[in-house]
Amino acid sequence: MTAVREGTALPSTADPRPRRGRTVAGWSIVVALVLLVSFAALRVAATGPAAQGALDPEGAGEGGALALAEILREQGVDVSVYRSRAEARAAIDQDATLVMTNPYTLTDEALETLMEPAERVVFLSAGTHLLNTLKIGENATGALSEVTPGCDLPEFAEVGSIRADRLFSPADGVQACFRNDEGAAVLVDARSRPRQAVVEGTRLFDNESLAEDGNAALALALLAQTDRVVWYVPNFADSDIEGETVDTLGSLTPPWVTPAILLLIAAGIAAAIWRGQRFGPLVAETLPVTVRASETMHGRARLTAKAADAQHAGEALRDGARRRLARRLGLAVHAGADDVADAAADRLRVPRGTLQEQLSGPLPHDDAALIELARRLEALEDAVDDSIRSAKDTP
Repeated sequence: MTAVREGTALPSTADPRPRRGRTVAGWSIVVALVLLVSFAALRVAATGPAAQGALDPEGAGEGGALALAEILREQGVDVSVYRSRAEARAAIDQDATLVMTNPYTLTDEALETLMEPAERVVFLSAGTHLLNTLKIGENATGALSEVTPGCDLPEFAEVGSIRADRLFSPADGVQACFRNDEGAAVLVDARSRPRQAVVEGTRLFDNESLAEDGNAALALALLAQTDRVVWYVPNFADSDIEGETVDTLGSLTPPWVTPAILLLIAAGIAAAIWRGQRFGPLVAETLPVTVRASETMHGRARLTAKAADAQHAGEALRDGARRRLARRLGLAVHAGADDVADAAADRLRVPRGTLQEQLSGPLPHDDAALIELARRLEALEDAVDDSIRSAKDTP
């Protein structure tokens, strides 16, 4: 070891005070993050439902149908996506297939007008109201096991087996494909003009499930029978339901919420700055710092007294008494309560059970019982000390 000359200053082990530039940079980052979160929250509150929902042909997420749209394009089918029913109707001709999910944002008249010029219409999901409007069938209970087409429609001849989680009961004259005894997964009404097909494709044609079983083949059989696909995406902004307004999170929120949120953010920033500067700069202090045992003892005692934890205090008294008695009786410092009680009983010639109850019996539940336990332990230690002194004085 290298000796240190007297009078030589020891190097400080305290952390250096951070530079002012780092402090300013840190607070700048915090303020920027707060502003970014506030801007994102306001954007969410001001916008309506997401434009790219389930089976959206432009959605790249797990629930979107971008993969299906790309497969159709690879097969030579022209896929056009519209979010306006007027534009979608203008793009439909006799050689186009109209594709959409459940158009719950349209009235029956608007839906009929939209479907009128199409040769084929495929619904990739359907609610009870839509099934009743189309008069194609109704919902059925039960689950569909792995099945093959089971119908004589030529477009399904090359489709393998599928698994669907929703079944339909067909109306009279409606073709039911991919069925079991409880219902069918695909309904096709060839009597109507345009020709209509209904399937619950939420878990068949999304990006995550399209590659499973015969899902992709079923999608091509339904959508690739014409050279063009007009894919209409229903949305609230295009709704024609009278008396219905586009309810967004911002419109449903009371006017006072946004100012309150901004006020809370400002108060949080002010509180952070206030608390951060309340204690002033850090004071450098040489480490390690010596803390007196008495300070630790008094601090723990004050915490125990403040919490009114008589049991914890009683356990601390017993532990200290056991250690002192073990040292006086020639036992190991960590000797158990039974060993200490046996040795003390032999020394004092008293029943072992009495001492064992004091050293390991039930803990006190209030201050009176705690004081009584302290007195009994003190009396036991005094008796052991007297016995040891008497033995030393006896020749």
